[in-house]
Amino acid sequence: ESHLIPIAYPLLIFCLREKSPEDDDRKVRRREKNRVAAQRSRKKQTQKADKLHEEYECLEQENTSLRREIGKLTEELKHLNEMLKDHEKICPLLHCPMNFVPGTRPDSITNCLPR
Repeated sequence: ESHLIPIAYPLLIFCLREKSPEDDDRKVRRREKNRVAAQRSRKKQTQKADKLHEEYECLEQENTSLRREIGKLTEELKHLNEMLKDHEKICPLLHCPMNFVPGTRPDSITNCLPR
């Protein structure tokens, strides 16, 4: 009477049979194929990492350049605001009494300009 599980029996037969030289050749070919595939995979992964690093470097440079431009534009804005404040102090149009009259036509404001 056998105590082997029926499903395990073919596996047992496979394991117990003698190994042929063809089996060894197949095993060597499979290992070589797997080794080459692993090399290809590692190379592809390295290339992807290199590309991401290059993209990172470009984005860092662009970011630095944009921050520099923001700084310049901020300074320009400060300068223009100062110029506007200085101009508002002496602008005849801003001090013209006609600005405060409802329904004033633009040509009447020109009377406020120096002649």
